[in-house]
Amino acid sequence: MKNKPVVIGVAGGSGSGKTSVTRSICKRFADKSILVIEQDYYYKDQSHLPLEERLNTNYDHPLAFDNDLLIDHLHQLMDNKAIEKPVYDYKIHTRSADIIHVEPKEVIIVEGILILEDPRLVDLMDIKVFVDTDADLRIIRRLLRDIKERGRTLDSVIDQYINNVRPSHLQFIEPTKRYADIIIPEGGQNHVAIDIMATKIETILSNDT
Repeated sequence: MKNKPVVIGVAGGSGSGKTSVTRSICKRFADKSILVIEQDYYYKDQSHLPLEERLNTNYDHPLAFDNDLLIDHLHQLMDNKAIEKPVYDYKIHTRSADIIHVEPKEVIIVEGILILEDPRLVDLMDIKVFVDTDADLRIIRRLLRDIKERGRTLDSVIDQYINNVRPSHLQFIEPTKRYADIIIPEGGQNHVAIDIMATKIETILSNDT
């Protein structure tokens, strides 16, 4: 890979449909080399804290993320260097011992709820996207995900939503919409917005060749 990769940021609230948008982009560019860096993998290591304290972590707050490491890894990928991406274990509320080897690619998608909150991350992005979805859909999707995939109880998900997720969304996530180049209502179902993004990505890639 000779040229600087195209870096796309996909932000939005929890359950907004960021992953659907990311998958749609990946399908459009299946013939290109593309990778996804999830901000969720870069939650701070909490192994030094007892489990009782880890349970109280607000995962929707900017301070929950190790953006320094995320930014360092993005710089390495942009310099055509491989990275070792951390893995976060939601059952023990800290990083696991596993890592994922990631090779540099032509297109890098950075996906996460707060990737537009840190100016250092924003400065690295060629295209900034905010997936905007109504709160009722987001909470339903979060309920299904956390119960099925993360072993959470209904009461714990609702309690977390009321005390952490909703207040953090209004304070930290929703305001970052102003930094987006493209706002996509309803996520991956918005095919017109996906088409516009695909055209822009193609233009950047063709200009780099």
